[in-house]
Amino acid sequence: MSDKQPEGAGESGEFEQPSVPDDVWERFARDTERDIRSSAPKEPSARARMVTERLRQKDAKGAQPEGWRTGPAMGVPPGRAKSRAWGREMDGRAARRRRLWAILGVPVAVAVALVAVKPSLLPGDPFGTSSDASSGSPSGGASAAALPAETAPPTAAPSSAAPDTPTLDRPFAGSPAERWADGAAAIVVPKATPVGTFTSAQVAAALKRAKTLLVGANLAPGTLRGERPESALAVLDPKQPRMLDDVNSWLRAPGKKHDPLMLFSRFDPAEVRPAGDVVKVRGRMTFKAGAHASVAIHMDYTFVYPLIQADRASKAPGTTGTTETSGAPAEGSGGGSTEVARTIVRRVLDLELLDPRKYQATPGKLAITRYDQNLGNTACDVYDGFLHPQFDSAAPTGAPPTGPTTDPYDRSRDIEHSGKEACGTLSRT
Repeated sequence: MSDKQPEGAGESGEFEQPSVPDDVWERFARDTERDIRSSAPKEPSARARMVTERLRQKDAKGAQPEGWRTGPAMGVPPGRAKSRAWGREMDGRAARRRRLWAILGVPVAVAVALVAVKPSLLPGDPFGTSSDASSGSPSGGASAAALPAETAPPTAAPSSAAPDTPTLDRPFAGSPAERWADGAAAIVVPKATPVGTFTSAQVAAALKRAKTLLVGANLAPGTLRGERPESALAVLDPKQPRMLDDVNSWLRAPGKKHDPLMLFSRFDPAEVRPAGDVVKVRGRMTFKAGAHASVAIHMDYTFVYPLIQADRASKAPGTTGTTETSGAPAEGSGGGSTEVARTIVRRVLDLELLDPRKYQATPGKLAITRYDQNLGNTACDVYDGFLHPQFDSAAPTGAPPTGPTTDPYDRSRDIEHSGKEACGTLSRT
């Protein structure tokens, strides 16, 4: 046996009790009492009991609360498998949305690229990229928007167009008429209403005949070539004293006091040819009850004729023909270096549809009560029954102009008794 004793043992082999200070025992007792008090069970509050009961009832029904990442439980029982299935469903929806945007995005991107390369594919001209010229258009005019129909007397002359030289492809370049309507379509017949003893149908027929007179006198191909204007003459009332007789004498033997240009637009085909197949027209037609139990019709129209010299027309590529739609003989356009001049004619006519029960009149025929005209760009003091346009490259014909300078496009100016004015110069053509 070993004689070694444990450390701290006395001579008798028994342990000696260590001495502990009083303050240590006091602190130990205090800490022990505090720990026992804090670890003792506490009764839950009323609110805590209510929340606990509500959660217990949901668990009993199998309801799963919404998660901030997993979305609504949609009534499925709790469990990780269901949560994963719901997540896969949401991933599938997102994938389908991405595929849909991919399908839609490709054609949209292609459309945007096409419009960027060619903005003219869009209807209208939202970016203002259209060219001023449009040689392929029927009127050979600019692509600028056409003016709306004239519904009231203008109060001023039209503004100046951009300076430009007329050509066969663009015979109205540099003219306000480039935005005017073409030919007979520009003569708009107003809606008919009863006037006095005349019914709407009778008034409508009279307005249609008034347009026939204007087209036949200023747009019919035969009339423009100097032929007899039969369609216009057929509208006039043969019972109107001297009117038809005077017109026939003007056509047979033109002169200063018997000038057919007072009613008809005529050109000498040996001198000039039309530059294209369009005559530009602007004006208005109105009607009201007349002073003699009649329908009074008022017409105020301006016609713009583009022309080339006949001796150069044969050198211009193209073919010659006629068109009843535009009301002008057609001259082919192309690359020929021919000069284009414009003659502008404004006409104001007053007509009457008389009641044959009260006056000596032919039913349906029209009587002329006023005819005034303003002829722009034609030789002065030449009375052979034709208009004679002046070309810059040709020597002037007729007498030198002695009258004032006027604007042939100014439709606000009164041209009553215009025949008494001296032949003047034009501010533009």
